[in-house]
Amino acid sequence: MTADAICVAVVGVGHMGRHHARIYSEIPQSNLVAVVDTDRDRAGEIAEKFGAAAYTNLDEIPDSVRAATVAVPTEHHLAVASELLARGIAVLVEKPLAANVPDAEKLLACAREHGSTLSVGHTERFNPVVRAMQRLEIEPRYIESTRISPFSFRSADIGVVSDMMIHDIDIVLQLVGSPVARVDAVGVSVLGPHEDVASARVHFENGAVANLTASRLALKTDRRLRVFCDSAYLSLDYHRKTGVAIKKDANLDVLSLAKEGKYEDISQLAGGDFSKLVKVEPLQVDDIEPLRAELEAFIESVRAGLPPAVSAEDGIAAMRLAADIVASLQSHRWTG
Repeated sequence: MTADAICVAVVGVGHMGRHHARIYSEIPQSNLVAVVDTDRDRAGEIAEKFGAAAYTNLDEIPDSVRAATVAVPTEHHLAVASELLARGIAVLVEKPLAANVPDAEKLLACAREHGSTLSVGHTERFNPVVRAMQRLEIEPRYIESTRISPFSFRSADIGVVSDMMIHDIDIVLQLVGSPVARVDAVGVSVLGPHEDVASARVHFENGAVANLTASRLALKTDRRLRVFCDSAYLSLDYHRKTGVAIKKDANLDVLSLAKEGKYEDISQLAGGDFSKLVKVEPLQVDDIEPLRAELEAFIESVRAGLPPAVSAEDGIAAMRLAADIVASLQSHRWTG
């Protein structure tokens, strides 16, 4: 721990919150001083494990705390985060930012009113393969994302769009950088009132198109992103943290040759070796734990007074598109 480490708290130490507590206790820029959970035994267990004090109420958090993670159920994000923001505490809220867009906008207004930092836990932004891809200059034309896994029985209070697909929604919005023009989606609810499987096709004003698929009813875990550009194709495997960029070889542009009349039809190249027309490059991927990278960036933004890496505005944009996707799938009629 450094001499100027930021005192932090974690509110809600269930599945995700306990990982936040662990990492805060490990990184030198932070000093985990408080763990808050309505379950006194759970708070005590995590606090003892990582050298913090355990509390069951927000008003018990020491005045020394300057930053906090909120990892309570989504329906409580507004109440919990707004109380912390009103105290001038910088807050990172696990995704989604709130239960709905109006609540998220209230949180943003609260942060602005009190001059407090508000960030959103879109951890996939910090996935090593995403960070590797972002170092490339790409202008996506078509994107495919697939995120499927067995049901974990967590986040049952929200549907698969807000639970899982929102990770990819955030990445797609960052990559495309254009307003959404149209959304078409279908989805199915199987285990409860919220959708468990969803597929969306998103059209952007700049012409880019993204197909997003999410399911929490799969028998395996698979998380992939494919990005098609004018000059390259990128394939990312979030789960295995691997990626590859396939680019047109700079020394041979078959389309240009065809346009110049040297080939009347590209089919004349039948039998040729396509692999010689492209350049395959593995992405240079680091080995940093995504959540650790996220929390280090959050703490640095608090220390330096800089905007957070994933802002509340980013979180709201992802929620708006998620809401549009849910509205579209709910409007779909399965029978005539």
